[in-house]
Amino acid sequence: MPRGLFITFEGLDGSGKTTQARRLAGWLERRGHEPVMVRQPGGTTTGDRIRAILLDSRSMPLTPLAEMALMFADRAQAIAEVIEPALEAGKIVVCDRFTDSTEAYQGGGREIGSEAVLELHRLICGNLQPDLTLLLLPALEHSLQRARRRNLRAEEQAGMNESRFEAEQDAFHRRVWEKYREIAARAPDRVVPIEGDLNIEEVHEQIVEAVAERLVLNEQMA
Repeated sequence: MPRGLFITFEGLDGSGKTTQARRLAGWLERRGHEPVMVRQPGGTTTGDRIRAILLDSRSMPLTPLAEMALMFADRAQAIAEVIEPALEAGKIVVCDRFTDSTEAYQGGGREIGSEAVLELHRLICGNLQPDLTLLLLPALEHSLQRARRRNLRAEEQAGMNESRFEAEQDAFHRRVWEKYREIAARAPDRVVPIEGDLNIEEVHEQIVEAVAERLVLNEQMA
């Protein structure tokens, strides 16, 4: 059986990743696919417990290296438990964040640097690379405003607190943004940046176009 397709979504919180990942899953299902959805951190029982530590603002202070180590612990579990089995079964995996997020947030935002992140990815994740990465890059300020409003609503309505990263200063998020741009420039064959303040449908159309092209390529290589 041909190996499946690994698609990741990246971008700042508030960029619309989760919404677009769900819309893509629906588009794939209407075309006869059975996409496997996973998010990071989270997506497994162990991962969801790690997510609670990483995103809860009450987890402060958490050192940058401890934070990065937890990210990779979560990722290793998701790869072994969900991602690799699905790819081996020929399925399309749609993942909300992967190692690009760690490089952007811990490598860039926390200023650990890319080298340590990529080396851990090689050692812990077997250097597993997405076939396609959809990088959503609306205006930085708008992303942050949306993310902070969303987290406030979640805390008020459901008691969920996942605002630890959004509480960081704007300079942190600017470093994350710049690292994402650096990653896109470094890997143009894999990363498709979708930039500007587009509406949900406009972003979806660009995503569908990129995924459709990759599906055709995948079929030709099978």
